[in-house]
Amino acid sequence: MKTLVICSGGLDSVSLAHIIAAQSELSRLVSFDYGQRHKKEVEFAAAAAQRLHVPHHIVDIRSIGASLTGSALTDDIDVPDGHYAEDTMKVTVVPNRNAIMLSIAFGIAAAKGDTGVATAVHGGDHFIYPDCRPAFTEAFDTMQRAALDGYADVSLVTPFVHKTKADIVTEGAAANAPFADTWSCYKGGTHHCGRCGTCVERREAFHLAGITDPTQYEDPDFWRAATGTATGTDSHQETT
Repeated sequence: MKTLVICSGGLDSVSLAHIIAAQSELSRLVSFDYGQRHKKEVEFAAAAAQRLHVPHHIVDIRSIGASLTGSALTDDIDVPDGHYAEDTMKVTVVPNRNAIMLSIAFGIAAAKGDTGVATAVHGGDHFIYPDCRPAFTEAFDTMQRAALDGYADVSLVTPFVHKTKADIVTEGAAANAPFADTWSCYKGGTHHCGRCGTCVERREAFHLAGITDPTQYEDPDFWRAATGTATGTDSHQETT
């Protein structure tokens, strides 16, 4: 299978790219500029493509993103601190983002002769992001098969959809994914903030996987309060 990976530059998608490269044929990485405040993540996707020796397509959909108002990722709205399980995190939803990106990626795959489009949606996303849930990914795969019927045979690849972020850390480490060369933080600062939902989830995932977290956080201990994790239970972890 020649597989295109949608790669934001985050821990999940970079890990997926390395796993696909190790297991089958990675054809290319596709990233999207939708006006996100943490656009620096795309630089990490570009580095991953260079490292894996595949083409990197950056698709500019800022004009579309400008119409998807109401999200802290695209509007002048503060990114909330805390765990994804909190209702306040719903403000980080960009409506229909994955459906839009996947549609474009499937078009690229069909045009380039790829047979798979891989995305790193995972079980931890299910609570807050409806377009990361199995019901969506299964329906989308069915829709795309109808959309490309008789023209191309492209499958949606979602190896993490029933797994946790800790599972991704474990599998990414086995594939030698360079976690330090990934970007998750929604605030897009010099270092990971350590307080937004994706930073908390990232920090917790390394803790649960028992793998050293190389990430530099502005607030490296906030995740404990956000997740209810006691101090003194993190012997595998060191943060700078």
